Amino acid sequence: MAIDAKICGLTTPEAVDAALAGGARWLGFVIFPPSPRHLSPQRAAELAERASGRAGIVAVTVNADDALLSDIQRHMRPHWIQLHGAEGPARVHAARSFARSGVIKAFAVRTREDLRPVSGFASAADMVLFDAKPPKEASRPGGWGESFDWTLLKGADIPRPWLLSGGLSPANVRAAVEASGASAVDVSSGVERAPGDKDPELITRFLHECQA
Repeated sequence: MAIDAKICGLTTPEAVDAALAGGARWLGFVIFPPSPRHLSPQRAAELAERASGRAGIVAVTVNADDALLSDIQRHMRPHWIQLHGAEGPARVHAARSFARSGVIKAFAVRTREDLRPVSGFASAADMVLFDAKPPKEASRPGGWGESFDWTLLKGADIPRPWLLSGGLSPANVRAAVEASGASAVDVSSGVERAPGDKDPELITRFLHECQA
């Protein structure tokens, strides 16, 4: 069964083109200065234009205020706003006005208890994303290449469509999907040569695994 894929943290035309050629459903652009994948909304918009309606555009943010979301909306007109910080249900709901399709709320997972808060976002988020909890003292909430126990998601009552993230790569994405029951995945560091430096060949391989 084909799995929908989001290639996140794109920073170059070559990486964007590889994601599009491989059939990625979503392209993610990070607007968060501590990240090695950070882009300005203007630069992200330039890269997103290459999609030409072929993939959904996701602006990935962390605790963004209205001023930043307005800037993102003005330049990028994203289909989706991804909230990867400590945003509560009210903030998630408010962010909808800045996106064309909706909001993706990210949750950091280490144990089954970390899934408990998801139900409180059922009426606020349009999709949810499960990522591994970052290392202690981390400067950003995601993009570390860490994974978690994927079986925690198997059969879980998740009230919204969801994506599996955290530590995925061409080598393990099939196993991750089988263990978790995911129908959509998100990858960033697993298709990089170095933090923020996407490898078009790895993107191609990852997407091939998702379509196999």
